[in-house]
Amino acid sequence: MRRMRSWGWLVALVGLLAGGVVVAPASAEAELTVAAALAAQDGRAAPVAGFVVGQPVSAGSVLRSGFTGDTAIAIADSASETGTARMLYVQVTSAYRAAFGLRTNPGLMGRRIVVAGQLTAYFSHGGLKEPTSMATSGGTTSDYYAAAAGKSGAALRAALHGIIGNHTKLSYSQVWTALQQTDQDPANAANVVLLYSGRSQSKTSNGGNADDWNREHVWPQSHGDFGTAAGPGTDLHHLRPEDVTVNSTRGNKDFDTGGSTVAECTGCRTDTDSFEPRDAVKGDVARMLMYMAIRYEGGDGYPDLELNDAVNNGSAPRTGRLSVLLRWHAADPPDAQERRRNEVVFATWQHNRNPFVDHPEWAASIWGT
Repeated sequence: MRRMRSWGWLVALVGLLAGGVVVAPASAEAELTVAAALAAQDGRAAPVAGFVVGQPVSAGSVLRSGFTGDTAIAIADSASETGTARMLYVQVTSAYRAAFGLRTNPGLMGRRIVVAGQLTAYFSHGGLKEPTSMATSGGTTSDYYAAAAGKSGAALRAALHGIIGNHTKLSYSQVWTALQQTDQDPANAANVVLLYSGRSQSKTSNGGNADDWNREHVWPQSHGDFGTAAGPGTDLHHLRPEDVTVNSTRGNKDFDTGGSTVAECTGCRTDTDSFEPRDAVKGDVARMLMYMAIRYEGGDGYPDLELNDAVNNGSAPRTGRLSVLLRWHAADPPDAQERRRNEVVFATWQHNRNPFVDHPEWAASIWGT
């Protein structure tokens, strides 16, 4: 065991001198799961593997965003875990804070790590103290979607609903701040990019006046009557910044092709019952709606949202036109900006992902072509 501690110290020193994340060689001792580490708590030293799920601040409270310090992290056997009883609280000592503190590194949320140290209570909770090594290990998405592996059709749909349904819910006022991060212009950090119009606009010019940007519900609130309460009304995976006037023109129309041009929205068209966005975001729109149809299945007090091949859906919890959305999804696959947005929503805000950004092929498995 003294050898493992020496190795951890050396790796930590090299990693810190290099200014990067510490990556240690695998320990000869078998890695414990978080569940096994929680069951042990016998003071011995052991390596434990798990996903970073937040910053513990008390025995029963773990921050999943708005991190306040770098001295502790919580890990779990699932990247989407929210139950503190299934989390291991890990002390982050000074040697590891630059690389593993969540205030400094919020992007670690959802990452799999391996940490070795003493299995003993921390924050009066099952924990690991005095770490001798900390290392990132592997990626995130394959483990995140492990429950969906090998499934198709209805079984895939059910598995994805179970995976993405466990997430942090925001207030409607929090959405203003979140959109400034999720939709930041990569060429100008002071601006956001508006979804339909594509215009880059100051983050601070949000509100309700002409030429301001506001919060567009890509799945209309009236299609299910869910309003702006925490849940579908505040879900960042379908909320986007948009020009006030363009947002009003879109209204609660379904998506389809055709119509007249839309002022202030080059490439957009609309008629009495549908709206067509510009080509560059047609696939984005389709995948946002697919996410909503899978996330909200009616079993948790929210409406059962479904895609259908129709327009004029009114107040029904339906949005279309499905056949057109599937074509848009195929013609406009996820790009770097859409993938970045998915990561920010996951790592910083909701801690769930849009599976159709990560796995575009799953759309055909669930809805056909």
